[in-house]
Amino acid sequence: MEARGAVEPVAGAVRRVPAWVLGLVPLLLIVLGIAVLAALGGPGLGERTGPPVEELSVERTVLRPGEIELTVRNDGPDAVTIAQVIVNDSYVGFSAGERSIGRLDATTVEIAYPWVEGEAYEAQLLTSTGGTVVHEIPVAVETPDRDASFFGLMALIGLYVGIIPVTLGMLWLPFVRRISATWLRFLLALTIGLLAFLAIDAMLEGIEVAGEGSQAFGGASLVFLGAAVAYLALTAVGEWSAARGRATRGGTSAGGWDVALMVAIAIGLHNLGEGLAIGSAYAVGALALGAFLVIGFAIHNTTEGLAIVAPIASGSPTMRRLALLGLIAGAPAIVGAWIGASAFNSSVAAFLLGAGVGAIAQVIRQLAPAIRERSGTALRPLTVLGILAGFAILYATSLLVSV
Repeated sequence: MEARGAVEPVAGAVRRVPAWVLGLVPLLLIVLGIAVLAALGGPGLGERTGPPVEELSVERTVLRPGEIELTVRNDGPDAVTIAQVIVNDSYVGFSAGERSIGRLDATTVEIAYPWVEGEAYEAQLLTSTGGTVVHEIPVAVETPDRDASFFGLMALIGLYVGIIPVTLGMLWLPFVRRISATWLRFLLALTIGLLAFLAIDAMLEGIEVAGEGSQAFGGASLVFLGAAVAYLALTAVGEWSAARGRATRGGTSAGGWDVALMVAIAIGLHNLGEGLAIGSAYAVGALALGAFLVIGFAIHNTTEGLAIVAPIASGSPTMRRLALLGLIAGAPAIVGAWIGASAFNSSVAAFLLGAGVGAIAQVIRQLAPAIRERSGTALRPLTVLGILAGFAILYATSLLVSV
């Protein structure tokens, strides 16, 4: 009884302390513990034995007449010092902003070398401990200057492969309105197939891009992180928009408009990643800007317009709303091309491609109930055929747009 009486005043005092103070106490103790450990020099931990771990990744390559510029980041736990540079088995002169690169730091290595356009090169960075980092340049092409004409060209490419094809695809709206409920379910199933293929394609591309650059910031895990962030964010936005639409209905049904908007956002995120790939390929000379490529993207992305208008077939959207949906879905290709051609970063690209995957997954979740019949069955032969047709269409058209 005496112990209980002694505890009760303490418990009462704790209850009078604000909740935010109680939440802050563990954090302060953690900070204090780290400070003490650092002040004492980490007693008992000792120095690590063995050779240093040196990991460098080349994030960006810029070619100018007589010069190769590499942006290098330290992925490993130890500082790395660049001692020498070899290009195609020849030692060459170079300069670096910082020869000793700390963990997660980056520096620019400028290599004096008379490269020839169209030739392949292999650059080797030799560290002070004898380690070697190899970077290949498959085709040497001068990096374009970032002037007004450059950004204008990237905007034109984004217009060709993003806005125009998506807008053309949205012209299927009058046809979609005239078909029966059974065939509308088929088109919605087709939309699910189209989106699912886009998600799979973006996931594989994101993992590939992540593997080519720095791994210090997460590598392939950024693709999954981007997918989770986009899925949760769009779920929250969708719920908010649906609740707002139920309160103020008018014009297009709230449900149909909400789904169409989510589809446009998901496709927009996908086209952002597509633009990144196009822009970065152009910057290193790996993209042929020909009529065939434009036609291929037009065919490939036109089907995305159909995916946008299918959910609003029963409504009467205004031209302003349709134009807005087209811009949301297509315009990110322009932004992506700008970023990809001027400041491409594999970690950012992987995250954005993952975001496109998460957005598409959230949209598929919203579309799935629309293909169910009154009995509750969703995967009837016709809807299964629609999903498979969506896969087949995008697989066939993707063969035309290899970058």
